[in-house]
Amino acid sequence: MRHGAHKTRKTEPSYRLFMQALFSSARSAHAGRGSHALRTVRAMQLADGGAVVGLDQAVADKLNEIVPQTRRSMREAACAAERKTTIMTSASLAALVGTAASAMAFANTENLDLAADDAATTTMQMRPVVAETSAAASRSQSRTPLNNEASSTVAQSEQASSSASTTDGTATTTVNEGTWQLADDSGTLDLGSVSKSIANNPVVASLMDTDYSLLPEGFDPNHATGENGNTYPWGQCTWYAYQRRTELGLPVGSYFGNAADWVDSARRFGYWVDSTARHVGDVVVFAPGQMGADSYYGHVAVIEKINEDGSIEVSESNAKGLGVISSRTFTAEQVKQLNYIHY
Repeated sequence: MRHGAHKTRKTEPSYRLFMQALFSSARSAHAGRGSHALRTVRAMQLADGGAVVGLDQAVADKLNEIVPQTRRSMREAACAAERKTTIMTSASLAALVGTAASAMAFANTENLDLAADDAATTTMQMRPVVAETSAAASRSQSRTPLNNEASSTVAQSEQASSSASTTDGTATTTVNEGTWQLADDSGTLDLGSVSKSIANNPVVASLMDTDYSLLPEGFDPNHATGENGNTYPWGQCTWYAYQRRTELGLPVGSYFGNAADWVDSARRFGYWVDSTARHVGDVVVFAPGQMGADSYYGHVAVIEKINEDGSIEVSESNAKGLGVISSRTFTAEQVKQLNYIHY
């Protein structure tokens, strides 16, 4: 009795041979081309007795998917995926940048009209003008040296100056030998018109120009003034003296003390103080009891006028009552007995 295996289809060995050849060729290091490798095709031909087996494209693609990949195939697939990712990222970034640029352009549309508002510019070409008369300017390319022109001009001037026609038609010769020199009266600089003062106060600077030769040695016109507002009791002689000096633009201290103390206080600050009445605005200082001054506090006034005979006229307060502004005149002899604060 024969074994049942003998009835197996004769095509089984060929089928097994086909599948083994197919997968062994895919695993081979020399294959790499899936079901279309040369060894695979030959195995398929042998399995069916040498007949060429034609596979549908869909079946071939499916076989390529399930057949194990070689290392080379995996590397190529990874490189292809990386290139695809890079391309997609670059495209996305470019699209994002373009969108942002478009948004900025639309947001600043007012700047887009600058070129449209620019006025048209006309270009002109200058062409030489053809002279119609002999008096027109020359456009010749030749130029006469300046030294020749100067010599010719001087010669013509000398000729015109040296000859003139008289009424009877005869010529007379004159010679002009003038010189380019300043006259004696304009050639000297007037030093008197130049300020000699370095004072910051313009009123003081003007007075110093008059007193330049009389100033004490080493006098500083920019000394400390002690000014800090009128701090003296209202209506007193000191209150009025501060107010009047300020009106005239002259410096005066705010804390000189009683009238009898003003001379010493002014000297400590650097004021010019002496016994000569010099200018309108000088402070006149009366010692206690002098010429009707208070026997304890003394008195101060301000010069309003200096007369030719040496007498002076002053304005003052509290000589006839608190806050009462009055004036008096003192003779030249009396003037010499008083002290004066200048600036």
